[in-house]
Amino acid sequence: MRNEPRWFASQRHTHQDIPARVLPWLLDRRSLTARVLRACALGGAEGGFRVELLGQWRGRPLPGEARFLRIPTGHHALIREVRLLCDDRRWVYARSVIPFATLHGAGRKLGHLGTRPLGAVLFADRRVRRTAVELARVAPGHLIHRHAMAGLDASDGALWGRRSLFEIAGASLLVSEWFLPDLPEFPKT
Repeated sequence: MRNEPRWFASQRHTHQDIPARVLPWLLDRRSLTARVLRACALGGAEGGFRVELLGQWRGRPLPGEARFLRIPTGHHALIREVRLLCDDRRWVYARSVIPFATLHGAGRKLGHLGTRPLGAVLFADRRVRRTAVELARVAPGHLIHRHAMAGLDASDGALWGRRSLFEIAGASLLVSEWFLPDLPEFPKT
C-alpha cells in the first residue's frame, strides 16, 4: 500500500471521474476557509464554524511532500493536521507542512495558530501567493484516508483532495485539503 497519494496537476485532468459535488470545491482557487464559512452560514448552522486541531508537531514530511516543497528528504518541518467543522459535522481534513525556514519573518505567525484557520491567515496577507495546485484520490485503507476519517464513522468511499503550494516572502508551505463525506454542496454565492 502506498503511503502517499498519486497527485496530478488539476489543469491536466479531464475531471470526469471526480464526483460533481466535490469538483467545484477542488477547483476553487479562493480561500477554502471562506467557502466553508459561507456554506456553514447558508446552511443555518447553529453551532457555527470551528477548527478541530488534531495535532501539530515537529516531524518529517512524507517524501512526496518534501519533494514538492524542495526540501531534503529527512529534514524536519512543522506538521499541522486539522478538520474544518460546521455544527460539529466534519467537512474537511487538512494537513499543512511548514518548513522551519518559513516560520521566520512574515511566516512567524504560522507556527502559533492553535485553532485559528490557516487559510484565513494566508488569504489575509497580500504577500502570499498560491502557486501549484494538484489533485488526488485516496481509497479506504490509504494512510491519508485513515488520518482524515480517524474517529469518524467508517466510510467505504474514496476521498478527493487537493494540495497547494503557498509562498510567503520567498518561503514556501504546503497545504493538503481532503473533502469528507459530510461536505455540503458548493455555495454558489
